[in-house]
Amino acid sequence: MKQDNRELIQYLRNRYTPDTAKAYEREITIFLGNLPGANKAIYKDLVNYLGTLRSRYSNGRTINRILASIKAYYEFLNYTGQRKDNPAKSIKLRDKQSRDIQLQDLFTTEELETLLNRKERFNKLEYRNKVLMSLLIYQALHPKEMEELTLNDINLQQGTIYIKARPKSNSRELALKPTQIMLFYQYIFEIRTKLIKNKNEDLQKLLLGSTGNPMAAEDITKHIKRNYGKRFKGRKVNAQTIRQSLITNLLKAGNDLRIVQTFAGHKYPSTTEKYKQTNVEALKTAVNQYHPIK
Repeated sequence: MKQDNRELIQYLRNRYTPDTAKAYEREITIFLGNLPGANKAIYKDLVNYLGTLRSRYSNGRTINRILASIKAYYEFLNYTGQRKDNPAKSIKLRDKQSRDIQLQDLFTTEELETLLNRKERFNKLEYRNKVLMSLLIYQALHPKEMEELTLNDINLQQGTIYIKARPKSNSRELALKPTQIMLFYQYIFEIRTKLIKNKNEDLQKLLLGSTGNPMAAEDITKHIKRNYGKRFKGRKVNAQTIRQSLITNLLKAGNDLRIVQTFAGHKYPSTTEKYKQTNVEALKTAVNQYHPIK
């Protein structure tokens, strides 16, 4: 079984982006643990399994992601000759996944900047947390992009930050705000060195946790949700909504679509255009969401 696991992991890594492969690996492990004999399951077994998840998850995206990972598992069995069919192939969920940006749920520039004024319990993490949040509200970085930042990506003399390309986003060099330059300087040269436990270890990652280890994207996501998630009643504060808010605000301010596309690292203009819903469309969305009669 261990050999099969290694084969499966390699199969996923060869066919999907690193993030997707990791997510699928996790969901498949859970699936195999919850459904004994999954390698011999039939269509009905899988439908029943997905049905049990309905009471656990209300988000259609979560169910769709789990289904996608299950399909990938049976494709692996096909690939290795363990099965000739894919019992999950014809399963389609009816959950509608809206790709519209919900403008009424986003935040103004002023609201975003209040996130930098949070009182800290641990003083040595105050500068780290402000650096982290500033990268979200001023540069709209993804958690994975933040995880991969190194000291070499920060040029305080020029006041710039370099973001590496990823499978779904382009590389880019962005300007730091004047207030960020001093903040980054104090964090890098005063605070960050105190966070490192092993002084002989060559740590180049910019963001370190309280244990002295580099922060992973998952750590960043959890930090935001835990400390800022309920800051605005009725609206979710997370890396995605902060990023969406900044991009939307840039377009509302009249910035050219191509400039905003480059800033956000979007590979295609159509991705950026999703943030340019008209006022009528935004009003329709608000009415559909909040009208008491449905």
